[in-house]
Amino acid sequence: MTDEPFWPHDEELLQSVMDWSSSRITGGQDPLARARPAHQLREELGDTVVPGGIGGHEALRLFAEVVVTATRAQDNPMNLAFIPAAPTEAALVFDLAVSAAEMFAGTWEAGAGAIAAENQALAWLVGLLGWPETAGGCFVSGATMGNLSALVAAREKARGDRGGQPVAWRLAATADSHSSVRAAAKVMDCGLLDVPGDAQGRMTGEALADVLVSDGGDGVFAVVASSGTTNAGVVDDLAGISAVCREHGIWLHVDGAYGGAALAAPSVADRFVGIAHADSFVVDPHKWLFAPFDCCALLYREPEHGANAHSQFASYLESVDRSEWNPADFAVHLTRRARGLPFWFSLATYGTDRYREAIETVLATTRAVVAEIRERPNLRLIMEPDLSVVLFERVGWADEDYRSWSDHNARSGIVLCVPTRWEGRPVLRLCFVNPATRVEAVADVLDGLAD
Repeated sequence: MTDEPFWPHDEELLQSVMDWSSSRITGGQDPLARARPAHQLREELGDTVVPGGIGGHEALRLFAEVVVTATRAQDNPMNLAFIPAAPTEAALVFDLAVSAAEMFAGTWEAGAGAIAAENQALAWLVGLLGWPETAGGCFVSGATMGNLSALVAAREKARGDRGGQPVAWRLAATADSHSSVRAAAKVMDCGLLDVPGDAQGRMTGEALADVLVSDGGDGVFAVVASSGTTNAGVVDDLAGISAVCREHGIWLHVDGAYGGAALAAPSVADRFVGIAHADSFVVDPHKWLFAPFDCCALLYREPEHGANAHSQFASYLESVDRSEWNPADFAVHLTRRARGLPFWFSLATYGTDRYREAIETVLATTRAVVAEIRERPNLRLIMEPDLSVVLFERVGWADEDYRSWSDHNARSGIVLCVPTRWEGRPVLRLCFVNPATRVEAVADVLDGLAD
């Protein structure tokens, strides 16, 4: 028997990893980085997983020179496609600390300290929602898992309300709801009641009421509303929808994966009137709340409904203290890392006032860019944005024009702006979440659309 550690300590390697991480956090990533074909990456990486290993220094070299250079910088200020990210320096560096701490944060017994800190971050969100202090939940990987978990809880409550009688369960949503909503319906083997959106794709209370009356609404256990759709950033008529849900006794789940962050911004508070009546809610801090991937906050107005649906019981779980807050009780998971801690650390470091200012800065940038679009006769705004997603078109362009322009700018490292579709035709879409994005830089991009 030897006293040597099984995994040899390499101080130089440790320092090299720290140095690279520090450089990335402070200096950012090359905006030119982009995906390369799989065959090319296999050739560049060579054989890395081999019996004798390749050594940490060589693995780090391949990571820095091959792996990273073939991944898009999600936090680059000119990454305006899909829903980008903008984690704070504090959140990024603390993610390293969370990994080093090797915490299991599924149960209070194992991760009490981490869970207590995470719950303070969740409590801030609960306050923004206008919910009672008894509300709560947990952090999961993303809104796909959050939406599924909330809807499972909604169905479980509906089952209890109906005395366990078999029902052809359905949930109600618009065509513009996130793809994960339909995925959840498929996983849960339940039907989908389509609610027509208005001209902007927005669900209204009136449309929901009409559909429930004309359809009968049998088996509808939840309505999914959006507080910031992915494609257009539209916020549904939460006040009207919540009134209809209360009238019919239907669970209201609000998908705020992207737009829920704007609850912290007074300038758009009117968009969220009615959200206080929701039964469940998700928001992704890794989108517009400046946390690193992956982090979604799942919240229940009455957490016991989440626990009734998700608590796991087995002989090896008999020691779990059910009187304490166990995140494993609130979602489709048991094992979980303390993924909410980087978000908590960033909130604690900078303060909620700074978060409000950052979100308002993004909204101001959005409004300024909209003004720039209006000033250019060859560009046409599709709709006034609710939050920070801007849809517009280049007059006279077809699909190929948009694709060619987008590809050229991405490859040149100027901007990542991927076209989407609105009412069947191609349009350009900008999504702002980074307070470091400069209006002047975006205006230069708009000037390039004149050619």
